Amino acid sequence: MRLLEAVLDTPIIKRIRRNHALEHATIHVLSSRRRGLPLAGRSTASGFYIYGQVSTEEVANAVGEALARLKAGESDLAIHPNCGTNLVTSVMMSGLAAFTVMGVNRRGRNALDRLPTLFLTTAAALIAAQPLGAAAQAHITTLADLGDLRVTGIRLVGRGRLTVHRVDTVSS
Repeated sequence: MRLLEAVLDTPIIKRIRRNHALEHATIHVLSSRRRGLPLAGRSTASGFYIYGQVSTEEVANAVGEALARLKAGESDLAIHPNCGTNLVTSVMMSGLAAFTVMGVNRRGRNALDRLPTLFLTTAAALIAAQPLGAAAQAHITTLADLGDLRVTGIRLVGRGRLTVHRVDTVSS
């Protein structure tokens, strides 16, 4: 556990986690303003990308609001139900459940006989993965305490079939 804490506390990982939190908060704000708008994001140590049909002005306004709300203590904005962390958690847990059921020789039962157990344990794993994915976001992949993070620029970097905005940040 100390190793994980040490890794999470390294400056580059903290920057990525803070940017990931701000990315999620920005997507929450944009989604609340334009229901049903497909959006995605990707974080780096120096900022994040927002993918979706939004204007630079909309992104800038959403980033400003997200930053202010996170700094005011709305840490729940750092957690997003469509985060890749949730997908990874679900895949890992359902894969482990399937491996466990199919990898264990159950008194000579063939794989087909184990299908009902496979479906049941995989479904249980997927249900359990939902809160675990959110917990992983809260404690590992995002950091809602933005510290001294500040936005240094927002620009359109991709247009056409895919509108992409780059949000540049700095923090220690």
